[in-house]
Amino acid sequence: MKIHVCWRAILLVSILINSTFISTNAQKADKNIIQKVMNEAYEKFKNDSRGKNADYIPYLAKVDSNLYGIAIVTPDGKVYELGDSKFEFGIESISKVFVLCLALESNTPEEIAQKVGVNATGFPFNSVTSIELQGKRAVNPLVNAGAMATNSLVKVQNGNSKWKTINDYFNRLAAREIKVIDELYHSEAETNQHNQAIAILLQSYNTIYDDPIMTCDLYTRQCSFGTSAKDLAIMAATLANNGVNPVTKDKIINPQNVTKTLAVMTTSGLYEDSGQWLYDIGLPAKSGVGGGIIAVAPGKMGICVFSPRVDQAGNSVKAIETIKYIAEKLQLNIFNPMK
Repeated sequence: MKIHVCWRAILLVSILINSTFISTNAQKADKNIIQKVMNEAYEKFKNDSRGKNADYIPYLAKVDSNLYGIAIVTPDGKVYELGDSKFEFGIESISKVFVLCLALESNTPEEIAQKVGVNATGFPFNSVTSIELQGKRAVNPLVNAGAMATNSLVKVQNGNSKWKTINDYFNRLAAREIKVIDELYHSEAETNQHNQAIAILLQSYNTIYDDPIMTCDLYTRQCSFGTSAKDLAIMAATLANNGVNPVTKDKIINPQNVTKTLAVMTTSGLYEDSGQWLYDIGLPAKSGVGGGIIAVAPGKMGICVFSPRVDQAGNSVKAIETIKYIAEKLQLNIFNPMK
């Protein structure tokens, strides 16, 4: 009887050890695959020189066009980096995603849909026509008009307090203190008359919910954060991890708000090219004219690729190709039933 029990104990221990060995090897294999695919993508696209720096913002025109960085972060907190992944560039419109998350903390999803809108525009990111065609409102939180309307819905008493709230929130998301690039902020503030006009237009329709000029300035400042591909991959991975920062384990975004944010990213993240992106790649994403693109594979990883050369829609050419390659090789497309 004692011998029989002993052998059963040995068998159980053997199974546990074997399971741990298999699990560890599987994790190593996953890590190796991610790194291998990143390396392949980097080598494949590092010499792609299509597109050009956005030049309507003077600071962006001066950024080295050859910079190229890739970062991937998984829900267990593993960080993979390659190239210029630590270079700090202007976050630009990628900031819209996370101010939407913040606004959803003090507004219901229904209020965001009613007061801002959530439909894709099919128009450029700074379009005025889309406002007129869509019931004289901002249309969705990921175009300029919608981003300002969303910013105005962050319920804090005054501009200074609101900025501190936004700044602190972004620091939690990036797992470090990030700062505004002063030269970029001043460069944008001197050339943002079109955005000021949009904010005042929304005010005339009662579809901006705080002082329009202050809101435009706060929006300009949030777009001027200096972030790296690594920072933004952590932020994207927070969305992939149902609102929990995978590096700090900080529960930042309500899971319901993650769902709503990813939906808007899916339909509107790359402006008028959002349909083509979804058709080719099939991931919620957001671009910025600074050259960054984030993509979210729910439950799997957050990706950021940075390369300053953008196409006519304001999306990084090299980042699109890189994320497309990674998504195909790692089978990340959310519409693929066979993955």
